[in-house]
Amino acid sequence: MTPAAHPTHAGSAADSPWWRHAVIYQIYPRSWADANGDGIGDLPGITARLPYLRELGVDAIWLSPFYTSPQADAGYDVADYRDIDPLFGTLADADAMLARAHELGLKVIVDLVPNHSSDEHAWFRAALAAGPGSPERERYMFRDGQGESGELPPNDWRSVFGGPAWTRTVDADGTPGQWYLHLFDPKQPDFNWEHPEVRAEFEDILRFWLDRGVDGFRVDVAHGLIKEEGLPDWEESQEMLGGADEEHDERRPPMWDQDRVHEIYQRWRRILDAYNPVEGDTVDRNRDRILCAEAWVHPQERAVRYVRDDEMHQAFNFDFLTTQWVAADLRTVITSSFEAADSVGAPSTWVLSNHDVVRHASRLGLPVGSKRPNGIGIGDPQPDVELGLRRARAATAIMLALPGSAYLYQGEELGLPDSTDMPDEYRQDPAWERSGRMERGRDGCRVPLPWEADRPAFGFGPSADTWLPQPAVYGRYAVDQQEGVEGSTLELYRALLATRRERALGVGSFTWVEGYGEDVVAFVVDAAGERTLVVTNLGTAGVALPEGASVLLSSAPLAQDGTVGTDTTVWARL
Repeated sequence: MTPAAHPTHAGSAADSPWWRHAVIYQIYPRSWADANGDGIGDLPGITARLPYLRELGVDAIWLSPFYTSPQADAGYDVADYRDIDPLFGTLADADAMLARAHELGLKVIVDLVPNHSSDEHAWFRAALAAGPGSPERERYMFRDGQGESGELPPNDWRSVFGGPAWTRTVDADGTPGQWYLHLFDPKQPDFNWEHPEVRAEFEDILRFWLDRGVDGFRVDVAHGLIKEEGLPDWEESQEMLGGADEEHDERRPPMWDQDRVHEIYQRWRRILDAYNPVEGDTVDRNRDRILCAEAWVHPQERAVRYVRDDEMHQAFNFDFLTTQWVAADLRTVITSSFEAADSVGAPSTWVLSNHDVVRHASRLGLPVGSKRPNGIGIGDPQPDVELGLRRARAATAIMLALPGSAYLYQGEELGLPDSTDMPDEYRQDPAWERSGRMERGRDGCRVPLPWEADRPAFGFGPSADTWLPQPAVYGRYAVDQQEGVEGSTLELYRALLATRRERALGVGSFTWVEGYGEDVVAFVVDAAGERTLVVTNLGTAGVALPEGASVLLSSAPLAQDGTVGTDTTVWARL
């Protein structure tokens, strides 16, 4: 074992702000816990289950949208940004959830959806009623059509969910009218972020929730607010959740990652900073309010522009999420991630699963080199369940050893796979219909959680109802089947999180270790006067640990001869 001459990443100060090293757990409210028995998760259900997350060992939670919405895209179509949808409860329930989380020492990040609203938002309804040329329409992206009588869309843009990105309106007299832009579903019209009223409105929305005590915002489609002037044609298809195309670095898609989007976040950062508590002349950095960007941007050098010191605090590392289970690829993406984030003084924000992608316990069970699927269903190639879970545990053990922040997605601590055999008639993701039923969509990763194996709906709520069907196999993954069980995925996550905290890995320096061969990922994290060796074996031959290394934990049992087996990650004390 030979450490590299110099660290790849120098680490952060031991007293760094919380967000530089935090582990944040994503709650998808519909699918976390149902308190009233209607089959849909809600805020009281979240509040009741928060002690579970304190015991898990995370620092904060991020909640997907709970705002008033017709639910055309599971709440990412917001009709009122200052109220709670009755499906989830009330503002009083939100206040109670915030208070309980803070009592338990958990920070709360809420989703903000600024690229588009619902078509049932008061502003959009007013825009339709007011007609072409009105001030109300200037808040959205209305345009006249092309062709002799405007019968063609204004440009050739495609929706991320499939089909055209433009829908034509009907005027009051029943004749076809203007077109409006929706990069996603027709029920999600894009705001015009060149309009000062739009900017002022969202700054006020930030203050509304900050005044209620939230600790930050995850910003949906953060790279999409500003469109290229003139809305030029873009002949390429829009892939699900696609950012800038790797093959078109010289010309960014005109709907993504435009330079002027950053001025918006610079203003937002100043608003959040004003809410950070000051004691005497000192700002309490452990109570910073933060912004986290969902920005599917390539290359990494452009992605980290969102986390310069006057903009956002975090941006999801999607390059890491999408990397194949190949040692060389993992080494490359980890190195480039540190280099890019360090260039702007930001932490890297690691992630393996969320509500928009196939869970990594299933994704890693597909053959290496497979195209990342947008959902898996009946008739599709099925993952190897055992292999996928083994690799997922190993991948998580890599991620949680890496300095920086990390996000977990609800249920991954149970080893949950996607629901890959869901009958198509239950699918609700708009991508399913909009793609002509070619893309299965994201329902498979959004199925309600199993809490207790022997209860109806596996303890999700007081009734047997669930808004999406739970696979029968989920019973074996239920929380009550794993708590206190040596070797269970839940107990592995608890051990990883506790050890990460004890050894201050989130603020450590990172150095590659050489000499293990091409199928091994090995590195050392130095923090708090301790050295932690991390070894992941992606090959077939056992890997020996160095003499004197003391195993702290392992994602799978070591081989009988004490070596690290295939698809296993070990943390060891040096």
